[in-house]
Amino acid sequence: MPRPGRVTRPLLAAALFAAATACSSASATGDGTVQVVVGYQSKTINTVTAGTLLRARGWFEQRLAEQGKKDGKTYRVVWQDYDSGAPITAQMLAEKIDIGSMGDYPLLINGSRAQEAGGPGTRLVSVTGYNLLGALNGVVVPNGSPAHTLADLKGRKVSTSVGSAADGTLVQALRKVGVPDGAIQKQNQQPAVGASALKAGSVDALAQFVAWPGAVVFAGDGRLLYDGAALGRPTLHGVVIRQKYGTAHPEVVRAFLNAQADATGYLNAHPLEASRTVAEATGLPPEVVHLYNGPNGIATFATPLRPELVDALRQDVPFLKSVGVLKALDVEKFVDPSYLAAAALPETAPARITGTDGTCGRPVTDPKQAGELWFQGEETTRPAADPVCLLRAVKAGASAGKKLRAAYVPDAATGTRWFADKDHWVQDGAALLPFTTGDGSAVYLAAHPGARAVGWDEALAAA
Repeated sequence: MPRPGRVTRPLLAAALFAAATACSSASATGDGTVQVVVGYQSKTINTVTAGTLLRARGWFEQRLAEQGKKDGKTYRVVWQDYDSGAPITAQMLAEKIDIGSMGDYPLLINGSRAQEAGGPGTRLVSVTGYNLLGALNGVVVPNGSPAHTLADLKGRKVSTSVGSAADGTLVQALRKVGVPDGAIQKQNQQPAVGASALKAGSVDALAQFVAWPGAVVFAGDGRLLYDGAALGRPTLHGVVIRQKYGTAHPEVVRAFLNAQADATGYLNAHPLEASRTVAEATGLPPEVVHLYNGPNGIATFATPLRPELVDALRQDVPFLKSVGVLKALDVEKFVDPSYLAAAALPETAPARITGTDGTCGRPVTDPKQAGELWFQGEETTRPAADPVCLLRAVKAGASAGKKLRAAYVPDAATGTRWFADKDHWVQDGAALLPFTTGDGSAVYLAAHPGARAVGWDEALAAA
């Protein structure tokens, strides 16, 4: 499949796109073709079932072709790729994007600004992926940074995308440890710009959403300082539509949601293949994509507007008001499950690590312990029953001359799946426990006087 085009300069992209579409999304073109413009974020891989994976596999176009056979119409999809949710919202308000996907805070801002503008507004119609603890967002620092807790960022330069879910996590997490938002030097930057700034040393930390924290750490350019799961607040990404377009073309929205269900089912049934497809389309390392989108991954992919997720959105509104990015929002009007109900989508179980651990010789049954290994030259990954078994499998693979591509293991406290060789390990008797951050391991060590911190090589040896 062709690699999706990227829009890195929203204003220029908007001008070019406006010229190409006669300053409108033009839902009905001159020849009678029904057009739908989809805004997505290719590298925000928690939205791939409504963007990158969906586009690469062509399911939306297939669903519209089926619809065309029923009603005799011709449908055309225009895909627009952005770095964050804010420019998608701007284009939707200008009626140049009909369907978009973005994170929870941008979604709420989208709904608020559309309601403020008057008219039919926009509607949240489905979820793409979520994490009930907030692990989709994180803060990374250079490997040699003196910062070991979030509070250590006081007075430092921190890059983030203002108004994004990652920015919200940063602000709330700082407040939780007694650091007001104004106590840091916030740099409002797109994710890729911020990642480059971190590598160049022009900022002290990067607070971003999936997949940027994992990409920075995997590249060796930093370490995870703060795992969003420590905040304990659900974070999600979803699909929003212009209600005016949805009213005019409900069949297009139904086709989109059915295609999203196709992508969700495929990702959950074939996570490694899906990770490879997304990696090829985005240029992200497949090991990073699989960290988030793999079985027991940081993201859970499903379409329903679950009550706890909608409740989390309600709770986010007062915070967004307090930081001045949202004036008001009628959440009940904005969240619209009727489109999902009309589409009658099948539900698929999230991907889980299963099978038999070949090193320890026992079945993998506990998702809170299960890990996954990916060796060079192997077409499939291997399951690990628990962290000790994973360490033993890494050693066995090395003894057999196999090079490790990635090993994933859940945090002992939060369950956040992370790169095993980038984790902070603790030995407590016979147990070897991984933590995504030094702060997390410190909390465990303080509560368990007999435990001690060990490095990756020492953890391997102890296994």
